[in-house]
Amino acid sequence: MSKTKSNETVTLKNFLEIPYDELETMNLEAAEAAETLPAAELEKKYRIYLQSEKRLKAVTVCFSDIEGRFHTLDYDKQYFLNANDNLTFDGSSIRGFSAQKESDLRLGIDWGSIFWLPSDVFGPGKVILFGTVLNRDKTPYESDFRARLVQLTEELKKKRGITANVAAEVEGFIVKGLNSEQTYNEVSGFELISTGGYFHSLPLDPLKQFIDTAAEAQRAMGFRNEKDHPEVAPSQFELNFSHAGAVRACDMVQLYKLVCRQVAANMGMTATFLPKPVSGVNGSGMHINISFSKAGKNVFYDKKGEDGLSAAAWDTISRILNHAQELSLILNSSVNAYRRLDPHFEAPNQIKVSSVDRGAMIRIPAGNERSARLEIRSVAPDANPYMALYALLRTALDGEPLTKDESKRDRVRFLPGNIYDAIRIFRGSEFIKSVLGAASHEKYVLHKQAAADRSPKELGGIVKSSEVLFHHDVTTQMLWHKF
Repeated sequence: MSKTKSNETVTLKNFLEIPYDELETMNLEAAEAAETLPAAELEKKYRIYLQSEKRLKAVTVCFSDIEGRFHTLDYDKQYFLNANDNLTFDGSSIRGFSAQKESDLRLGIDWGSIFWLPSDVFGPGKVILFGTVLNRDKTPYESDFRARLVQLTEELKKKRGITANVAAEVEGFIVKGLNSEQTYNEVSGFELISTGGYFHSLPLDPLKQFIDTAAEAQRAMGFRNEKDHPEVAPSQFELNFSHAGAVRACDMVQLYKLVCRQVAANMGMTATFLPKPVSGVNGSGMHINISFSKAGKNVFYDKKGEDGLSAAAWDTISRILNHAQELSLILNSSVNAYRRLDPHFEAPNQIKVSSVDRGAMIRIPAGNERSARLEIRSVAPDANPYMALYALLRTALDGEPLTKDESKRDRVRFLPGNIYDAIRIFRGSEFIKSVLGAASHEKYVLHKQAAADRSPKELGGIVKSSEVLFHHDVTTQMLWHKF
């Protein structure tokens, strides 16, 4: 904005806007610094930067609640620098987070999580940092699964010398109109923007323009994109970015979804991460690729092992398969997610592992000593990535291996076919209760039960309004109080 006075143009706003190539360099350097510098040095480094960069107006602090909703708070930069050790917020105002008696919560700052943002997507003059949710006494808040994942990965590194490497493949749909989830009508359904599919969308159709714009923003944010393309279903997309440490990989999932939603909104459309927004076509998944490394070597690789995997990898597979049904409510956390687990659409609903069958919940991609990994295919894109990964890692470490009864014929087991069965199995699992903690286990299942109670028990052939409008990932908070 400018103002003319006496034939002179005076700039009223001069907020930070960084070209995409410089943004990418800055974000990649920040990611490297987070891996190599101690926390105290990172705080000192970025405090100096924030103080000296006069064109920054605000610091966005973000966190995720127990269901995986992404929340952001903007703090005036100077206030943030002066008061970042005493940032409080009302947790009781966030559905699915805390009770009224827990309302006074605090935010700690993970200084190594900084991202510089493309100003044409997010507006100028801001950086974003991830927060750690704390109780009044500054102890970790039990339902902040990002903080719990941080602790788990640090213990894994310190006690076993192991690093968990993660890459997420998150699919979504682009549909016509702004806020199309909030105005969803089950009679007319969503209106798709493109009938093009996997490799044959026109270069400048709306879907491809969305993909190009979102991918450019993500590359600028240091995502190291690998492959950006339409998916099998019409109007479906997938933007693949490189692997990272477990916590950063989950941070990128949350930012990926935020970028996609904002880019789509800027274009007058809606990006939805409902697992199955349209009946009769493939749904969307969030395939999680996991490997462990120790002393720079891939623990999951063995050239002579079955499918090129080590005994450690097969042990991990065994434990995850054994607890698959108990994990289902975490990995498939909504009523709508169970539509996706339909075997007619490459659905990964079979509790087995395969290098070729995409109906298996765990796939073994072709790999070498660098890329050998497990692909957990049964995760939906609306899952809380921190909780999902925390539960998978804890299962890989502490779960019971699958045992085979030689007297019985092998039978393929299946994941639950609806959220009611998933809730019942989750409720009765002492293992999952021990993984999440009793309080978080109870809180989570109560929210899932509330969502299930607002929808018909039988999924049927059409996507119901209730499973969209009362979906935890859709911004319809006022509706919950009117039901």
